[in-house]
Amino acid sequence: MTESVRLNLVMVDIHHHLLPGLDDGSTDLQTSVAMARMAAEDGITHIVATPHANGSYAYDPVGNQALLQTLRETLAAEGVSITLGLGCDFHLSYDNIQGARTDPRRYTINATDYLLIELPDFAIPPQMEESFYDLRLAGTHLILTHPERNPVLQKHPKRLAEWVQQGMLVQVTTSSVLGHMGPVAEKMAHKLLSDRSVHFLATDAHNTGRRPPKMRAACELVAKKYGTDYANLICRENPLAVFEGRSLPAQPQSEHVYEEPKRSFFQRLFGK
Repeated sequence: MTESVRLNLVMVDIHHHLLPGLDDGSTDLQTSVAMARMAAEDGITHIVATPHANGSYAYDPVGNQALLQTLRETLAAEGVSITLGLGCDFHLSYDNIQGARTDPRRYTINATDYLLIELPDFAIPPQMEESFYDLRLAGTHLILTHPERNPVLQKHPKRLAEWVQQGMLVQVTTSSVLGHMGPVAEKMAHKLLSDRSVHFLATDAHNTGRRPPKMRAACELVAKKYGTDYANLICRENPLAVFEGRSLPAQPQSEHVYEEPKRSFFQRLFGK
């Protein structure tokens, strides 16, 4: 049996900007239907719609739920068979963290204990670990979105390794695995996969073009390079457990073999 056939199964996408008109994802209902249809044709059976929750876009979970129901009804009428859930792409701002401390299920995936969190792009403040602690204390399991695309973590991957050792879950973007997000993101994605430090693949889809809702090619590449069992785990078993609010199955041991690059004589001499 080939890897492709063995991966002809449920794929679950827990990071997807599917809801129309809320952020920089789908612009209208027609686009959302096209994205869902493309996902279903690729083999995705479950999608968590995750609009941004940040300073640029208003976050309204009640309104989002109503919009999700409209989309469900439209997809049923269009004959697109896919199961939809709701969460958000949670930016680690002060207001969000304070809100999640008192009402975490306002932000979590399907009102479970799982929360997608997004780091700032260009600076990770020293107190970030305190924010992680506060969110865990509120009862959430943190899933860090696309760290392979974060410029700070690209330069300091050991910091991410330490977070994983402390229980952080990691989601990598399918486009990064395929090299569509640039060579640095691709290299880091595969380093994380090789170390078994990835718990989820997800599309982070925004449209049907440059950032499409497809998982199969990346999952098949993971199967080829790192084994079918691991591909099944991060494309199906782990994300389905999150979607349904269950504990994750047993995970492979993360290797955490990051090494700091050796510095030249002049770098050591001048403390750089």
